[in-house]
Amino acid sequence: MSVFRSGLLVLTSPLSALSLRLVPILASASRLVQDTLYVHLQPGLSLTGSTQPRSTYVPATSEVYTLISKLYADADVHSHLDVRVLLTNILNQGATPPALGSVQNLSQPPEVVLTDFETGDGGQSNPVKQRLERYATSCYSCRPNLISVLLYPEYELEAVVDGEVPLQPETSVTEEPLQSYSDVVVGGTFDRLHNGHKILLSVSCLLAEKRLLVGVSDKDLLESKVLKELILPYEQRMTQLSEFLVDVKPSLQYEIVPLLDRFGPSITDPHLKCIVVSEETLKGGLAVNRKRMENGLAELSVHEILLARDAQHGKNEEEKISSSSLRRRLLGTLLRPPRKDSSLPPFPYIIGLTGGSGSGKSSIAQHLAQLGAFHLDVDALGHNIYAPGGPVYHQVVEAFGGDILKEDGTIDRAVLGAKVFGDQGQLKRLTDIMWPVMAQMAKEKIKEAAAQGVAVCVLDAAVLLKAGWADMVHEIWTTIVPEEEAIRRILVRDGISEEAARRRLQSQMPSSQLVKHSHVVLCTMWELEDTYGQAEKAWSLLQKRLKEE
Repeated sequence: MSVFRSGLLVLTSPLSALSLRLVPILASASRLVQDTLYVHLQPGLSLTGSTQPRSTYVPATSEVYTLISKLYADADVHSHLDVRVLLTNILNQGATPPALGSVQNLSQPPEVVLTDFETGDGGQSNPVKQRLERYATSCYSCRPNLISVLLYPEYELEAVVDGEVPLQPETSVTEEPLQSYSDVVVGGTFDRLHNGHKILLSVSCLLAEKRLLVGVSDKDLLESKVLKELILPYEQRMTQLSEFLVDVKPSLQYEIVPLLDRFGPSITDPHLKCIVVSEETLKGGLAVNRKRMENGLAELSVHEILLARDAQHGKNEEEKISSSSLRRRLLGTLLRPPRKDSSLPPFPYIIGLTGGSGSGKSSIAQHLAQLGAFHLDVDALGHNIYAPGGPVYHQVVEAFGGDILKEDGTIDRAVLGAKVFGDQGQLKRLTDIMWPVMAQMAKEKIKEAAAQGVAVCVLDAAVLLKAGWADMVHEIWTTIVPEEEAIRRILVRDGISEEAARRRLQSQMPSSQLVKHSHVVLCTMWELEDTYGQAEKAWSLLQKRLKEE
């Protein structure tokens, strides 16, 4: 069967039965939908009979709350799916139901509508399919020529074939109505919106009657995050967040604001009534209330949700569903399409490998050479060209004076470095001499490699981007580590002072800037086995890309 970019899954089973069927239902849906899957809870909906079914309201209870959380957690194994549980027809206690009949616009109009409805005829009932299609289009904006699929009995069979017998929930769930509040606040980084975020946000939407205030961490609050260089820009995170929220519950008023400190408007907004936190941010929620009391404001009700476990987490990843784990999984993968430049010969394929001092670039380069790449160390070329008799020796001595020479007439790199690091004018003076010569030598080495039949060349250069050599390569790969780890490595390796190490890093392009221009990012902050694993993943994906060209 065809795969659709977006779909709407209408779940009609009673909530108690649905909890046991979610795993196989989601597995069946994941084979038909490749991007966005909207989920519409309508327990008890009948698609048989002579009358067209109409949407009804579902009360917001603890049972619904638990089911939605379980649905997102179960969907996490289908990493290609952007699941969004629609809350339009789930009503807070005491709220006045809005008029039914209006069509909700969705950001990704579904191309297919799926259902778990049991027809009793093997899923071939055309009248049921027609009613399902009309029902979907009466509730939500859908693509023209909407297609319908009845998943039953496929998901029932799948549970038996795969040997998966869904377990009963560990705790009993009541139908107790959820306490709701006029104004609710929640905060987070919300990087690469994942199912853990969606549980947090959906619960916040269920609790909110009128307004949801969302604080999104930015700037200084991101400094301690793992792989902070891969965190999406604030504007992009805000856009994704806004799209999700408007999709799942358009009736709410949303305010999305940047968080530049731990508290933001949660300690100054007098209209707020409730704050939603996770297990690990509970202390932060309690701190908010202490600050509010200091400011003469009423305390907020604190609603804590449990963290969703990541069943697929690997080594060096968190056990919970987390953005840091998602960022780790990006290492070694292609982050953006390679540049297409007709002036670059397709053979050999040139990888520009760069990274700051202490980033582990040399380890990556050496391992790529072991995997089959031709390693061209441009940094080594730079050291050689100002050796006595080298192409820039006399120019460098003339520019920086005879005091940079050792007794044997060689240039003392430590003395030269002390003159240029931290002085942008002097550094530019040196690079204006060296970089054009280094680039020309690198091009000649690449021609030699091509003549020898080399397929992939790794042009290893710390100054790749700063020197403007990006047009010499097909892809840019960057190695990164946290700044403090880089400084520690430089101290051990070079025996210089911490102040000198910091000056050296400050003279280089920061990792965040390098990543913005990179196609592949690698991080060497973990054990060597992990570093090599990233390089091998990147190399394997590169070989696949080259075969497809």
